[in-house]
Amino acid sequence: MTADVWLPVPADEIDGLPASAESGLTYRFWDGGPDFPAAPADCVFYVVPYMKGSEIAVRPLAAMTSVRVVQTLSAGIDHVVPGLGSLRPGVALCNAKGVHEASTAELTLALILASLRGIPGFVRGQDREEWRAGFYPALADKSVLIVGYGSIGAAIDDRLAPFECARVMRVARSARTTERGPVHALTDLPSLLPQADVVVLATPLTPETRHLADAGFLGRMKDGALLVNVSRGPVLDTDALLAETERGRITAALDVTDPEPLPAGHPLWHAPGVLISPHVGGSTSAFMPRAKRLLAEQLTLFAKGEPLRNEVLTTT
Repeated sequence: MTADVWLPVPADEIDGLPASAESGLTYRFWDGGPDFPAAPADCVFYVVPYMKGSEIAVRPLAAMTSVRVVQTLSAGIDHVVPGLGSLRPGVALCNAKGVHEASTAELTLALILASLRGIPGFVRGQDREEWRAGFYPALADKSVLIVGYGSIGAAIDDRLAPFECARVMRVARSARTTERGPVHALTDLPSLLPQADVVVLATPLTPETRHLADAGFLGRMKDGALLVNVSRGPVLDTDALLAETERGRITAALDVTDPEPLPAGHPLWHAPGVLISPHVGGSTSAFMPRAKRLLAEQLTLFAKGEPLRNEVLTTT
């Protein structure tokens, strides 16, 4: 039996990995293809293929009887959770905190600005050689509510600072104080939603946050407000959003959808005031260098028997 590490990137492309001769680790490349690179039972450290979906993510887990660490390359872990019940107790699940914050925050600001300033309409106007002049909303002087104030929410907050927003409100599972200001508990959402011109969903997908943005949530948003979802599609109730956008009461910018990928013919494609990007919050040139650094750091700690970064939970 060997101590295998399954990587979705060839080991020779990752600088700083512990040498096999010294660590006893054998690196296997698997990016979600139909054939496993070796016996899953020999894997001790499994790096989940990135953006390949839950079915691929969990496929080898039941046979990974020796695995000690499951490492995602995403901030969210919802695609792996369905397979955790097949693992033995004591397996550490780690996420990719530190990899996606900058890219996701960049896209969040891009979606906000594009939606407010009418960029999609300008693109359509250019295609038709139409000069669509006029006055458009600015981000300046707007109130922004960030729902889900983890590392990505904080990165969004940092990038809002130069835009002269009237106010930034922050919501997380529990209240706390940060350098940027107070963070409210989720229970404060009903009173905060009517105050926000822009509402950003940046929360993980959990049983508690599934359809968090439901009809009641959306109904509390002020007329003309913009909803931005960079979390997971099911955090937002698609039918409830369609009802509000069809009335023209709110607009939306979505990097994630439910269902996803959004199928051809779905009404969300042509819903008025809705801008859609294809789940590219973390898929940028910044991803791979940061992901490789994280893997090298994690495997170095693992080989030394030291505590890992970003541990989200341990199986029981």
